[in-house]
Amino acid sequence: MNRRLFLKSTSSGLAGLAGGAVVASKSGRAEGTGSSLITAPQTTARVRPKDYRKEPFRRLVILGESTVEGGPWLHTKEDRYADVLVRLINSVQEQPIEYFNKGIGNNSISPRSPGYAQSAKPSAIERYRRDVIENRPDLFILAYGLNDMRAAMPLELFREDMSTIIRDVKNACAPVTVLTTVYYMTGYRSWPPINKGSIELTLKYNDCIRSLASEFDCIVADVWSAEGGADWLIGYDGVHANKVGNLVLGNKIFEAIAQHCSGLSEYVFRQERDTEWTKMTTQKRAEAGDPFRKTW
Repeated sequence: MNRRLFLKSTSSGLAGLAGGAVVASKSGRAEGTGSSLITAPQTTARVRPKDYRKEPFRRLVILGESTVEGGPWLHTKEDRYADVLVRLINSVQEQPIEYFNKGIGNNSISPRSPGYAQSAKPSAIERYRRDVIENRPDLFILAYGLNDMRAAMPLELFREDMSTIIRDVKNACAPVTVLTTVYYMTGYRSWPPINKGSIELTLKYNDCIRSLASEFDCIVADVWSAEGGADWLIGYDGVHANKVGNLVLGNKIFEAIAQHCSGLSEYVFRQERDTEWTKMTTQKRAEAGDPFRKTW
């Protein structure tokens, strides 16, 4: 698609930064790195991210549609973005995470979705207790909206069904909960009867998902913005991310979790604590009056 149109339409775009990055000078005036000058806030205060988990993760459940389950558009199941994410988590934890992939292709959020009649059953609302709660995850990823957006499910119904799942899972086992935005795609007209979607409707769904994350204190993994409207990340079918796209999705979700869960860094810090480099650099920092301090 036209990338300029994508960036203009997306609510996660570059609004306010068209002239380049802006930083605040010591005097508080804005200093632009591009051709335009934008007034920057006169504060240097840093907002620390909320830390949702200080321990490593033990068990992941991801509930979603075909992009979660994988299919013949990928050469192997290991190319799925959920598997990419698991490899990243395992690369930094002492013990590997137990992983339950609960994706079903052509799945709907609930029987209230207009696409339900032709969808694969059961829907998310019909299976989340068995597929998620019974597995007792400490990390839960809820990845819905693509098929329901394509079926033009009313947003208020989608929100109600998502709220039910999030609320019940949190009450049952209190996992760190991650909501993904709706993925980018290109074949909006290709697959009747779920051919009623659009970029404009996707943006409304994504705003809904962000508001759900705010209401229920979840992490948002903005996979839509990570894909950035790049058509070459989507496969021939116009719906599913290709191998490169899945790498982008998996890394984006890992980024969102890592920014909000210090437990992913616990083993890394333990490994590095007694190295010669750490001993030398922490000594130099202490001598400079800028000692290392654990702030999390």
